[in-house]
Amino acid sequence: MSNAAVLCLASGSPRRRELLAQIGVPHVAIAADIDESQRACEAPVHYVRRMACEKAARLGSQPALRHDLPVLGADTAVVVAGRVLGKPHDPAAAAAMLQQLSAGEHQVFSAVALWTEAGCECLHSETRVRFREISPAEMARYAAGTEPLDKAGGYAIQGFAAVFVESLTGSYSGVMGLPLFETAQLLDRRGIGRWQPGSFVSMLAP
Repeated sequence: MSNAAVLCLASGSPRRRELLAQIGVPHVAIAADIDESQRACEAPVHYVRRMACEKAARLGSQPALRHDLPVLGADTAVVVAGRVLGKPHDPAAAAAMLQQLSAGEHQVFSAVALWTEAGCECLHSETRVRFREISPAEMARYAAGTEPLDKAGGYAIQGFAAVFVESLTGSYSGVMGLPLFETAQLLDRRGIGRWQPGSFVSMLAP
């Protein structure tokens, strides 16, 4: 039997739910419905921090929906030459993103925000990822699968795309979607328990 939830995760991402469970935080999860458009001239790091805060605040304003729990919001952006790549919704878009990432270095900004009745606090990680050169055949094969769809930058580092990564400096969990070092800092500051014994089944809130 799982422990009672101590947190509401403002996300429907299975990867973020797995990462929270990894550090022993029982939680409920529900996606926050917000406008995720980047503002004109908005720097990528400011964009991901705003998104994380807005997701957390959106559920924070709905006590019944969040089960009267603190809310954790997160957002991740893959950035090439100062430009956010976004998420591909078809193989052609995924292949175009891989073309930009191949044989070069890109940045991944990942922000996490914790909302409580006392206010909202946000931290972020910055990671530099270098891809080896990806052959046209590999690119086409990877882009044709389901893995790159709806992923920031068109790839999942914890999946098949791991073979593209030549080097990484920063937060691996941040590239996955939830920087655990920064997440633990926020939880500790607000006295929200982690490393809790027992089974940690991440529950999707109705």
